[in-house]
Amino acid sequence: MTPHPSAASSLDTPEQAPDFDPKDFRHALGHFGTGVTVVTTADSSGKFYGVTVSSFNSVSLTPPLVLWSQVRGAPSHHAFLNSPYFVVNILAENQKEISNHFATSSADKFKNIAHHLSPEGIPILEGTLGHFVCKKERDVDGGDHLIFIGQVLRYSYNTDEHMAPLFFWNGKYHHVTEHVD
Repeated sequence: MTPHPSAASSLDTPEQAPDFDPKDFRHALGHFGTGVTVVTTADSSGKFYGVTVSSFNSVSLTPPLVLWSQVRGAPSHHAFLNSPYFVVNILAENQKEISNHFATSSADKFKNIAHHLSPEGIPILEGTLGHFVCKKERDVDGGDHLIFIGQVLRYSYNTDEHMAPLFFWNGKYHHVTEHVD
């Protein structure tokens, strides 16, 4: 099979061995483009937590399962670990500031952030491309991260065909401009 003419394999780095540099590994992973989400929850006292996440994925249609992961040292980790529910909010391309806001530490991440509550009391952000209200099914060990698997209880999505997702690739936000056949 002949490589595509735009594939510049001469620019590939040498393959790395199992004892590779974690920073370089993270840089390599950044070459996989992904959408951006904010995952929210509430602790037993009713305090809200939210974190920007790109490690979101579908797992199963029947039953409806999704997953995301969080580094174990995150300040909000205890809340996600102990809460039975979480909401995955899919960010639109005009929500870069919200992504940045939830990616940094703050005493009240929901101050001045438009949201409403699910019946379970979990924040759902306004103006997103969609959201999934989930009941946590299980946590799975993922090295320095914990993988959360949730069963989708309810979901909603925006049907505006001109509304595009916030896209993250190679350490930067990008616009999704057109459909590729």
